Amino acid sequence: MRILIAEDDSTSRRILEAVLAKWGYDVVSVVDGAEAWEKLQSVDAPRLAILDWMMPEMDGIEVCRRLRQMETTTPTHVILLTARGDKKDIIEGLDAGADDYIAKPFDNDELRARINVGRRIVELQAALAEKEKFQGVLEMAGAVCHEMNQPMQVVSGVSELLMMDIQDDNPLYENIKTVQEQIDKMGAITNKLMGVTQYKTKDYLKGKIIDIDKATKLND
Repeated sequence: MRILIAEDDSTSRRILEAVLAKWGYDVVSVVDGAEAWEKLQSVDAPRLAILDWMMPEMDGIEVCRRLRQMETTTPTHVILLTARGDKKDIIEGLDAGADDYIAKPFDNDELRARINVGRRIVELQAALAEKEKFQGVLEMAGAVCHEMNQPMQVVSGVSELLMMDIQDDNPLYENIKTVQEQIDKMGAITNKLMGVTQYKTKDYLKGKIIDIDKATKLND
């Protein structure tokens, strides 16, 4: 997992970098709040951030406020790093949008415990976002099937009537038969869509699409 460190003090920043790297995290370091804000707006922004309260350009409190104004299903979990230990300061930081805080000088065991809490929260949020995405897929699949079934039934019925009225040796017969076969294939696809039970994707030229075969209950 990637963690953003925003700390203007070079000694503290290097200590944090070394400790987090030792714990197996991919560390992204910045030296002020403005750079932290820029990183946290990116598409691949780290989901965990340790922000120093007092920084040049923009302090950690302001970064928290801006983050909480963003509309996202995967918010960044922020741990505020501060030398301020008064209750009113802690309340101010949490009210600004920080999820947790740790006092300077920090204890490694406490830092690790708070990061572990943040990681669990981030993973739960990701699972919830995936569940909501899957629910959207189910609703879309149901709507598509509902809209497609009636016109498909009409086309299928008409093609069957035409095949009954046309001799087998008529060139149009094979064309109508092809239409009927394709309608049957479309019916099989809609049946699969109605059986979607999990969110599975596969690579496509323009990104990713739902893998209907792997997503249906027939393949559980």
